[in-house]
Amino acid sequence: MHASSAENEFDVVIVGGGMVGASLACALADSGLRLAVLDSQPFAAPDTAPANSHTGPSAEPTFDPRVSAITPASQQFLTEIGVWDSIAAQRLSPYTDMHVWDGDGTGSIHFSAADIHADLLGHIIENSAILAALQQRLGGSNNITLLAPVSLTGLTPPASAAPEAPVQITLADGRCLSTRLLVAADGANSTVRELAGFQTREWDYQHHAIVTTVRTALPHRQTAIQRFMDAGVLAFLPLRANPVRSLDGQRHCSIVWSVLPEVAQELMALDDAAFARELQAAIENRLGRIESVDKRYSFPLRQRHAHSYVQHGIALIGDAAHTIHPLAGQGVNLGLQDASALAEEILRAVSKERDFADLRTLRRYQRRRIGHNLGMMWMMEGFKRLFAEQPLAVRWMRNAGMAGLDKTVLLKNHIMRSAMGID
Repeated sequence: MHASSAENEFDVVIVGGGMVGASLACALADSGLRLAVLDSQPFAAPDTAPANSHTGPSAEPTFDPRVSAITPASQQFLTEIGVWDSIAAQRLSPYTDMHVWDGDGTGSIHFSAADIHADLLGHIIENSAILAALQQRLGGSNNITLLAPVSLTGLTPPASAAPEAPVQITLADGRCLSTRLLVAADGANSTVRELAGFQTREWDYQHHAIVTTVRTALPHRQTAIQRFMDAGVLAFLPLRANPVRSLDGQRHCSIVWSVLPEVAQELMALDDAAFARELQAAIENRLGRIESVDKRYSFPLRQRHAHSYVQHGIALIGDAAHTIHPLAGQGVNLGLQDASALAEEILRAVSKERDFADLRTLRRYQRRRIGHNLGMMWMMEGFKRLFAEQPLAVRWMRNAGMAGLDKTVLLKNHIMRSAMGID
């Protein structure tokens, strides 16, 4: 038996309960608005540690294969919505340095938090830890209804003649919901984006990403390392096995290896020992022998960007609006800043007793985010194309440019601050 009509009416419905959608809900938790968060997967019970972690003194820790490089700007947002302390109480790894080099030459760049008088560049955090903290926060809010597992099968946006009318949503179980504002946070293959008719520009990177966790013979010393190669990009992101700041607790890294599809297929077919040898050679033995490799996952990389993030009563955030190459680890940060900006515009409209679902309000959110997101996307596309170029002259200029940038302190520090979201 379905709930009454009044129980199916909301001020804001967020489709997608992942990190971006849940963070928006948390940002609106004390607004007085009636919210619903829909997801195709059940919401996990609040946990006190990241999935699969082991805390025994002799147990080998295991890590979530999907991690995020959280910038100080995103950390500030997560603090403001009341979840950072819960994340920090689970497990995270600060990183203070980043070393990037051209695998086919001598060019390299070293970024250090010390150069801009900062304590760190960011944190590498397992996605499961972030999501657990967000869902715990959602579970304690009495104005938020969690609906999962559910799937969206239809929506009717407001007619142009009556833009103030609610959006009507149909679920696979037959329920019908109405909302003044529908937010799509349902990922790269967004059902909301498709049903609402948003247009996108997209292309295949012709690369697949391989992700896993490895244990190395040498400690990472809180340094992220990234090697650019003609065939792709390889990143080692530092993880921390325990809260003790010892070098032995700094011997795990999350890897993201972007390669051609046929190379990914070959690497995925290797046994762990053979894969470890390939990985060790690809990173030029920077962290010594690869001692162990967790289960590997591979997925295709595709870039897309919605022509518009908003229409009457509907807004796109996170991967529903844009997806980006993972080489700089900026994807989730862009999504979190989308959520922050949209929440600020909604709350500003509510405080001034304006319609928060009005297109003028939503366009203010879009103006704040679309230029920044496009700029980051084109920068990453430029890097990807530059390092794919084979001619000797291009490689020479590429290496000279990296070496020159490394010596240009003001510009390098500006890039560092921009990536951290503090410029």
